[in-house]
Formats: sequence, C-alpha cells, structure tokens
Amino acid sequence: MEGKVSLWRLFGVFSKIGAFTIGGGYAMIPVVGREMTDRGWMREDEFEDVVVLAQSAPGLLAVNMAIYAGYRLRGTRGSIVATLGAVLPSFLAIILIAGVLANFKDNEVVRRIFQGVRPTVIALILVPAIRLARRGNKTWWMWALTILTIALVAFLKFSPLWIIIAVMALSAGVTLLAEGKKR
Repeated sequence: MEGKVSLWRLFGVFSKIGAFTIGGGYAMIPVVGREMTDRGWMREDEFEDVVVLAQSAPGLLAVNMAIYAGYRLRGTRGSIVATLGAVLPSFLAIILIAGVLANFKDNEVVRRIFQGVRPTVIALILVPAIRLARRGNKTWWMWALTILTIALVAFLKFSPLWIIIAVMALSAGVTLLAEGKKR
C-alpha cells in the first residue's frame, strides 16, 4: 500500500474524520473503518488489526488509529500526517468552542444540546464494539470472557489492565499446556 495514497489525501481524509466525528475515540472506529475499506486502502481484517493495536497501545484511541493507519499506508510520514489530520480539527474546534461557550456555559439550551448528543455518541461506541465481538468471538468461551470482562469493568470497577494481564497469562498457560500434551 505504501506510496499509493498521497499525503495530502491522507491528511484530508483524517481531517474530515477528526472534524465530523463527535465523541472521538470509539466513536471514530466505524468512520475510520469505512473510510479505509471503502477507499480500498485496507481490508476489513486489516482494519480490525488497526483497532486492536490502537487499543492495546497507551494513549488516545483516535490518535493511535491515525498513527497506525497512516503508517500502514505511507510509513512514518503517513503516520504524522494522518495524526495531524485527525487531531487538528478537534484542537481548533475546542479552542473556538471554549472561547464561545465560556459565555454560554450555564445556558439551558447549550446544556440540552449536549445532553441530546450523548445517546448518539453511545450508539457510535456500541456499534463497532458489537461488530468486533461478533467477528472476534468464535467460541463460547470467548463470549464468556467478553461478558465476564464487561461485568468486571462496568459493575465491579476492575482495572482493564489487570484483566488483560490475567487473560494473557491464562492464554499463555493454556497454550503451554496444550503444547506439552502434544509432545
């Protein structure tokens, strides 16, 4: 893929994503995925890898997706350009909004507008999560692990970091046991 997409085109696509995706992070997943796959820049399975890697790395999900997708398409320059494209519109919008809304922060209409946008952002977060679960959970125990993780994080306030570490250790142990039985 490297070299096929111009840096300006990459910047334009990620600027559009950054400018028109309310909620950032998880809300950007379906938009970035559609842009990458519809343009033929990535296959769906490649984009799923982008999401997994972006979520595994420290930092903001949207920035990590831009870095990795840009790198896949145009190397280091692509990662820088995609990241600037994804971040710059939000940065400029926040500066503008902060300046304007400082005068309207207690305005009832403004407060209700933001309340009205919340359900849409929640839906934009849930849709890619459900798609990833349906594609990634191939066995009953994967579904059980997904449900257990949701319960632990949402209701019992477990740290996702400890869950990931525990699952990695468990997966390594199961794999080593299976390898030992084969010998």
